[in-house]
Amino acid sequence: MIRIPSASLFAALLLCTVPGIAGARTSPAIAAAVADPTRPDADRVRDANRKPAEVLAFAGVRPGMVVAELGSGGGYYTRLLAKAVGPRGKVYAIVTAAQAARPNGLAALSTITAAYPNVSIVSVPDYAHLTLAAKADLFWTTENYHDFHNGPTANIAAMDHAVYDALKPGGIFYVEDHSAAPGAGLAVTSTVHRMDEDVAKQELTAAGFKLAAEGDLLRNPSDNRAGSNSETGHFATDRFMLRMKK
Repeated sequence: MIRIPSASLFAALLLCTVPGIAGARTSPAIAAAVADPTRPDADRVRDANRKPAEVLAFAGVRPGMVVAELGSGGGYYTRLLAKAVGPRGKVYAIVTAAQAARPNGLAALSTITAAYPNVSIVSVPDYAHLTLAAKADLFWTTENYHDFHNGPTANIAAMDHAVYDALKPGGIFYVEDHSAAPGAGLAVTSTVHRMDEDVAKQELTAAGFKLAAEGDLLRNPSDNRAGSNSETGHFATDRFMLRMKK
């Protein structure tokens, strides 16, 4: 008979040193979030490529934090963040008017808010004009930063400044995205939906952020960083990780 480990045992197995991050460990809260039995099966399938325990640890997610998420999508990380910060923490899923106007634009998040009382949807006209009821410890966006450059009203400089202003002193903006080839510039944000990492750093530092750490957990040397992320496999691309500090 093959015995399936309980959620608590699985969480204990996840408690380990995070590769590539000196001294960082996957906390019991993060391990429990990944092992949460209420997570959808479709999310669990993505774990092998997305490495959520290591990513949450790299970003510095802890119980009691106030986290604001940009580009929640189907809520893969929204659920994990909600569980990891716990009942004393808070997760703000920030939704723009354009996102809310899409067919079923709020369906996934509405399901999550019903299941996780510490998650709230915050509606804003656009990210350049975001405001929060309380300053955040952490802003979070994964595989979306390139898209924030696209569209008729995109204003990445104003968005980065708005995030900076909404963070507590010492707060972190965690940015993870599909890597473009060095020197690719901003054209690739709409053509192949990737982000030039050096440009991202320049934009974020121009808003006042300091680079606190870079991660290589999601690097994929076999990705030539030239093709569309959808052609490569959305979570099989080479991805960069930036922890930007206020």
